[in-house]
Amino acid sequence: MKSLLALLILLAAATFSFAQNEQAPILEKDIAYKDWTYKNIRTGEDVNLRNFAKDKKLVMVVYFAPWCPNWRHDAPMLQKLYDKYKDQGLGVVAVGVYDPVDSMRKNLDALKITFPAVYESELRSDKQKTLHYQYRRSTGDARGWGSPWYIFLSPKTMEKKGETLINRAFVINGELIEKEGEEFIRKHLLLKTPLAANDPIEVCDPDKKLAELQKP
Repeated sequence: MKSLLALLILLAAATFSFAQNEQAPILEKDIAYKDWTYKNIRTGEDVNLRNFAKDKKLVMVVYFAPWCPNWRHDAPMLQKLYDKYKDQGLGVVAVGVYDPVDSMRKNLDALKITFPAVYESELRSDKQKTLHYQYRRSTGDARGWGSPWYIFLSPKTMEKKGETLINRAFVINGELIEKEGEEFIRKHLLLKTPLAANDPIEVCDPDKKLAELQKP
């Protein structure tokens, strides 16, 4: 009995570990990404993407399925980035797919997600009918379900009217690599890139000599 329990634990651990192994780089791709108006998961109100992006410098759209371990892995990182950069012009909006709205709502609450979230589909059987499926396939994402999947939009380059917002954009066909993601966000928000570990340390007063700053 103990050996069976140990085997089940090992299988569960292996499954969890595999589920977290979908990190992917940020790549620029040709993609005819369309404007959308979806229902807010929490309130039921309409959210239009073009309107949402108006006062932002960069918008990150992340598609997610509540039952997906990869989404649960990424969600805390996204919340941290949102909290850190929302006042500098970053917009984040999640698009739920392939699960009932109530499950999406409970998932967002459990993960303590505060950025806006809408939904495109409620049924797993609709997978190949969704725009989410078409977009990620067009950018080379061969995963079964594609959760999470990201597209970054620069409002200043988006079409002001019409069905299509943009014809080329940066996407992630998998999980976010946190360091790369933050560097990308800072660059597009026109923020200074954080110092690397081997960069020289800047002094507060450039007129002071290094010897004056050293402790006696």
